[in-house]
Amino acid sequence: MIGLNEELKALEALGKRVRIGMIGAGQMGTDVVAEVSMMLGVDVVIAADVDLERAKNAFVIGETKGEVVVAGTAAEADAAIEAGKYVAVDDYQILTDVKHIDVVLEATGIPEIGARAALRTARNKHDLAMMNVESDITVGPILRWYCEKKGQLYALAVGDEPAACKELFDFADSLGFTIVAAGKGKNNPLDRHSSPEDPEIQKEAARRGLSPNMLVEFVDGSKTMIEMAAVSNATGLIPDVRGMHGPVTDRDHLNETFALKEDGGILNKIGVVDFGVGRVAPGVFLIVRTDHPRLREAMVLRDMGNGPYYTLFRPFHLCSIEVPLTCAMLVIRKKSNMVPLDRLVSEVFAIAKKDLSVGEELDRIGGVSYYSLIDTYETAKKENLLPIGLAKGAKVVREIKMDKPIRFDDIQVQSSTLYTLRKLQDEWMAGNISEEDLLKSVDAVKG
Repeated sequence: MIGLNEELKALEALGKRVRIGMIGAGQMGTDVVAEVSMMLGVDVVIAADVDLERAKNAFVIGETKGEVVVAGTAAEADAAIEAGKYVAVDDYQILTDVKHIDVVLEATGIPEIGARAALRTARNKHDLAMMNVESDITVGPILRWYCEKKGQLYALAVGDEPAACKELFDFADSLGFTIVAAGKGKNNPLDRHSSPEDPEIQKEAARRGLSPNMLVEFVDGSKTMIEMAAVSNATGLIPDVRGMHGPVTDRDHLNETFALKEDGGILNKIGVVDFGVGRVAPGVFLIVRTDHPRLREAMVLRDMGNGPYYTLFRPFHLCSIEVPLTCAMLVIRKKSNMVPLDRLVSEVFAIAKKDLSVGEELDRIGGVSYYSLIDTYETAKKENLLPIGLAKGAKVVREIKMDKPIRFDDIQVQSSTLYTLRKLQDEWMAGNISEEDLLKSVDAVKG
């Protein structure tokens, strides 16, 4: 991001701004609107949310200086934006279809909407910044591929832990360090069976301005699994064990904890993703190693310890506050800060939170039906495990005991854009479909 501030100032001086169309005006989206009100050279000009009042209120809460209008069509929205007004809509398709935006920011956290919005964004020749990590870990590789085939850019937005980890990874990889582990701090006590129906959860969620489901997604560990899968799928790092270790540790002992077992740590291998519970959050970390004698001497002189394991630590991540920087980078520099590889490396799959009976319908992430764990994609595929992105709305067809993995054999998946893309992605990753046929097939999928 070095120098981006000057580029934004130069853009502002020309009377121009990076125009963002934002899908999802919840807590995170509203933060984005507030943040751009403090910045030069970037603006959210249109916001979409199924709750129209929430889309309008994002501009009010964000203290946007200008008239906010409601549009019922893309043409109406374009006319309003051209006239210098801000626009609220209740349909993401209106937003993706407008002409007077430079980049679409997907901030719903709903896997199905994220997939549909991504397709429509690419088809309308807009770059895409994804805050929707849930979509990315399910169909990120094919979404990135499709955007690029349409001449557009795809990026996971900065601010959340995945991009913060990737920043450290790129730094260390450039310098030739051996990457031992990348991880984040978890700041909620881990309770796999946490429920949004719990009065204490509801009370805490209200205090923090979150929905109970969003809070549960953090508490039951699902969000941590999702975030570190995004890191895995962008770097090639893998979970050391199913669900990762998640030890209690602190910033000063990370390099001792995330070391190989023979060196006194917990790891079976190097090159992993993980997380720490304790005095690590809200930071992210990278554990690196060098055995070069001269460099180890140099690291001692720079107060990094005796090695061979060293901690690179970023003590903050500002979530939605940093997101506009990705939008600016896409438009000004024509470059993504973080993208998935051309394959899934890790999978996040569903584990029953309770005994599930035939006929039950699985609810959303952070609900009462399931929590999530991470493993390698190959292992999850071999065991026929259900990716959490595909879980919502699935019908249980045979009983599943609490704390048992949910398999495709146990459920009937709801037909959806996300499911269709996922099947195509699996075929593509297996080499069973040509890129020409893949492009035709994705072009036919509903956006």
